[in-house]
Amino acid sequence: MDKEFFQGKRVLVTGHTGFKGTWLCKLLELCGAEVYGYSLPSPTEEGAVVFQSSGVAAGMTSVLGDLRDLPKLAAFFADCQPEIVLHLAAQPIVRESYRDPLGTYSTNVMGTVHVLECVRQCSAVRSFLNVTTDKVYENREWAWGYRENDPLDGFDPYSNSKSCSELVTHSYQKSFFADGRTAVSTARAGNVIGGGDFSVDRILPDCIRAALAGRVIEVRNPYSTRPYQHVLEPLAAYLLIAQRQYEDGKFAGAYNVGPEDCDCVTTGELATMFCRAWGQGQQWRHVGDAGPHEAHFLKLDCSRLKTAFGWQPHWHIQEAVKKTVAWAKLYAAGGDIAACMEEQIGEFFAEEDGSRLDG
Repeated sequence: MDKEFFQGKRVLVTGHTGFKGTWLCKLLELCGAEVYGYSLPSPTEEGAVVFQSSGVAAGMTSVLGDLRDLPKLAAFFADCQPEIVLHLAAQPIVRESYRDPLGTYSTNVMGTVHVLECVRQCSAVRSFLNVTTDKVYENREWAWGYRENDPLDGFDPYSNSKSCSELVTHSYQKSFFADGRTAVSTARAGNVIGGGDFSVDRILPDCIRAALAGRVIEVRNPYSTRPYQHVLEPLAAYLLIAQRQYEDGKFAGAYNVGPEDCDCVTTGELATMFCRAWGQGQQWRHVGDAGPHEAHFLKLDCSRLKTAFGWQPHWHIQEAVKKTVAWAKLYAAGGDIAACMEEQIGEFFAEEDGSRLDG
């Protein structure tokens, strides 16, 4: 990623109040971009606190709105005339999709249609990236990583709605952007961890809540394998894709974004890493789970991203867990969240290329 490329660029982020969106906006601001955000408020009280204490709101134009409100979304596009659009907004929780499939599909499918329609109507947009998930693939529980040309067919409503979002994006690309005016890509990211994620039914947030309350961590599916990575890993990849396809449309397409095989670990292994990093005798235990179906084994083959851009994952899972624990303890102590985020961003990019992004 060329950090100077984003200097002065008008970048619109949907879902900017969420966990990944907050980090992404902080990163873009440090790159000198002119940042615009469109999203519902954070779904958790803690998330709202993180968004405000991160300091990103002061450095961007933030509008609260629903993707399903097309007139409001279109008016925002018309006002900011973005050159780059990064679409992160979604209903992202598997279990919530079982509780509310209609809301999940309307947000994740029609929300994507609305964003793409706004991109189609806005001549300023040169680069569009739709962020989906590793769960878009038809899961066959095999031991090797899924590739971008494997069949799309997510099982649960969340995963399936993201598969549909991929198909919508491909249709718009072929129908309306084949002339090259706007380069269009999708990024299928693995499971993301990091400071500021307070989502329900996610392993690291559940670990943090239990540790702060002095409780034993309860793990539902300790033998499920997932491609875990620190939040900065996919965000750096998203910006890399957005930049390179802006410069040359031949790079547009679908990309997996995940860790190396050694960082695809079971939920139980991740919980053990967390307990070691947290200290204080923290423990976890397996609790029976009679909940809805979730995939048991999931891994990505990221060869295309590596071949196209020379990209490599940076922090191994143990380091990612340590960074998450450090952030959580600082948050619990009422520390400076904005400074912590900037420090971790600076460390990530300093180790990557010898320069510091935080100045």
